[in-house]
Amino acid sequence: MTESTKQDNKKGNAQTITKELTYEDKVLQKIIGISLEEVEGLLTLDGGFFSNLAEKFVNTDSTTSGVNVEVGKKQIAVDLDIVVEYGRNIPELFDEIVTTIQANVQSMTGLNLVEVNVKVVDVKSKEQHEQESVTVQDRVSDFTEKAGNSIGEQTEKVKKIASKTTVNAKEKMDSSRVE
Repeated sequence: MTESTKQDNKKGNAQTITKELTYEDKVLQKIIGISLEEVEGLLTLDGGFFSNLAEKFVNTDSTTSGVNVEVGKKQIAVDLDIVVEYGRNIPELFDEIVTTIQANVQSMTGLNLVEVNVKVVDVKSKEQHEQESVTVQDRVSDFTEKAGNSIGEQTEKVKKIASKTTVNAKEKMDSSRVE
């Protein structure tokens, strides 16, 4: 603070504070992704081929997949690629998506939603979606758990056999001793 600023503050002249609040794109993507998790009939946001391929191998908690945003100082535009549950009224679902995004973005950031573009990339039943959502990581985890259980059971069997064999061998040694 300079000397002249100190004097201005003493005289009661308020200094103007320059303020700016900005958001990383991923923050808005996450707000949108999380807010859309509860929309009935929206099965998933689709992140494209490579994102979906990666999700097949590893469980990711990526709420930003399939959400693209353009964030300005006061406005936001959103592009979504979605998978809809078969049998849902897509125009009604679209309206619910827009309303949900607008309410959450406005209340959390104060930004105005000026554009929403939604591309429906697939339609699936819930059952089909759940089957396809199982990742290789899930399958490996299940296999590992089953293998671990099986190995544990086999180890117990071997211990029992070894214990019986030890008892039998000890009894034979004791009976064959010359006294």
